[in-house]
Amino acid sequence: QVQLVESGGGLVQAGGSLRLSCAASGLSISFYRMVWFRQAPGKEREFVAAITWTTEYADSVKGRFTISRDTAKNTVYLQMNSLKPEDTAVYYCAARPRSRGAGTIDDYDYWGQGTQVTVST
Repeated sequence: QVQLVESGGGLVQAGGSLRLSCAASGLSISFYRMVWFRQAPGKEREFVAAITWTTEYADSVKGRFTISRDTAKNTVYLQMNSLKPEDTAVYYCAARPRSRGAGTIDDYDYWGQGTQVTVST
């Protein structure tokens, strides 16, 4: 049974930092495209960052967020620096076999439960 468990969210002031973790079980992250999405209140879920052999970022987070992985721990991370109030959202980790390519948000096989990030002014 596949599980993705996010952690590390919380309340932080603007300009601060947080590191999110996504611990995977039942799959090897080495063979999956691992992605962070986020959903703000009243908005659609949106892409934040992805990692396979390379990394990809949404324009809104480039230069501030860094996605990485530790294959020994089977865990993906999202280091978030210089946080802004508009980064406030529930952050989700998702996985899709890397052989299938990026796909759309609806194509992701596995999702975590999400972790809340709130950035205050």
